[in-house]
Amino acid sequence: MALDIFVVALYAAGMLMLGWYGMRKAKTHEDYLVAGRNLGPSLYMGTMAATVLGGASTVGTVRLGYVHGISGFWLCAALGLGIVALNLFLAKPLLKLKIFTVTQVLEKRYNPMARQASAVIMLAYALMIGVTSILAIGTVLQVLFNLPFWLSIMLGGGVVVVYSTIGGMWSLTLTDIVQFVIKTVGLMFILLPICLYRVGGWDQLVAKLPASSFSFTAIGWDTIITYFLIYFFGILIGQDIWQRVFTAKSDKVAKYAGTTAGIYCIFYGLACALIGMAAHVLLPDLDNVNNAFAAIVKVTLPDGIRGLVIAAALAAMMSTASAGLLAASTVLTEDLLPKLRGGKQSSLGINRLFTAITGLVVLCIALVVSDVISALTLAYNLLVGGMLIPLMGAIFWKRATTAGAITSMTLGFVTALGFMLKDGLDANTPIYYSLAVGLASFVIVSLLSRNPLPAAKLA
Repeated sequence: MALDIFVVALYAAGMLMLGWYGMRKAKTHEDYLVAGRNLGPSLYMGTMAATVLGGASTVGTVRLGYVHGISGFWLCAALGLGIVALNLFLAKPLLKLKIFTVTQVLEKRYNPMARQASAVIMLAYALMIGVTSILAIGTVLQVLFNLPFWLSIMLGGGVVVVYSTIGGMWSLTLTDIVQFVIKTVGLMFILLPICLYRVGGWDQLVAKLPASSFSFTAIGWDTIITYFLIYFFGILIGQDIWQRVFTAKSDKVAKYAGTTAGIYCIFYGLACALIGMAAHVLLPDLDNVNNAFAAIVKVTLPDGIRGLVIAAALAAMMSTASAGLLAASTVLTEDLLPKLRGGKQSSLGINRLFTAITGLVVLCIALVVSDVISALTLAYNLLVGGMLIPLMGAIFWKRATTAGAITSMTLGFVTALGFMLKDGLDANTPIYYSLAVGLASFVIVSLLSRNPLPAAKLA
């Protein structure tokens, strides 16, 4: 596999070079965090799509396609539709605020205490987003190159930490565009057609799989609804996604380019599900279905081409890993650190330092977590369960109060965590119960509190 290793090494070197070029463009605090708020349609569309479609969307959707058939695409569909809704309905008012974090909206509507409380939840979410994709990077490198898992994590994740740290959002944007092109070509135009060819064509795929594999609801309505509750609404309030919205040059760029990115995500999900279905035909007895993607790449592709597709997979994972990493460090430096420094705002040097520290923490967590979809579910359960209700209330309900928001965040977060410990990460109960408890506590405490503030003017 010398040729494959060379191709992947060349890709990694290219990412580091783009990171260095991004460092030269990141001359101010705003450049580092939101690329100077100056991205046009092509850059915005590419970076938005690349951010959403990461390790879980790629490796995870192939696994879902392997197990459930075409209905495995719903994970990417929920993410894509969330991107469409965000850019059509929320991007315009968000761009007017000129802010850096989701939690700043809560401070505008409630008070600084609400911002600090929500920042803790957002930090946990962003860290796990980074962990999810670095975990996927490690899994692919381990299976394909027979490397120790810890070394795979450190090598693949280390590249992400370096280029994210030195150039911030400009490095992420430049690498995202290249990663978007590579993964589109590698997965949708190389791996998928070759997999279908190895199976014997579409007719043979239909003949060799049960009819349920071609049902769009085979995964179960309960799972589909849960995906929408977790991922669709999670996209609407996630720091990693909002931070991309803040980079748009105008609301028109966000509206049209962002919608295109969301539609692309749906087609990407269909392609990955079909790859998983082909893998089920060609490799029906996999010991670990989490390795379906790496296994199908290993057995179907020739040297060199295999390296390109591996680079495509790494591109998908690295784009989301870097987004989670920068989101976590932004929450630290913009929401939490100023409180400890007596209100003093962060500088470019502080941003770089904490991105590096956050990257090391993410690498350490990735070494002890095993399932990419479980890690992603953990992140979104905590985010949506803890923050969806108070954030939507901040925007749309005049009677909302700070006490209601903080109570809802705390109880929603704790409820999600408790049911994940009780019923497992794959259970539907954490998101259902956390939203129910969060909504009830938000409404009751707000109605019992005095002096409600006027609704935030986001339109």
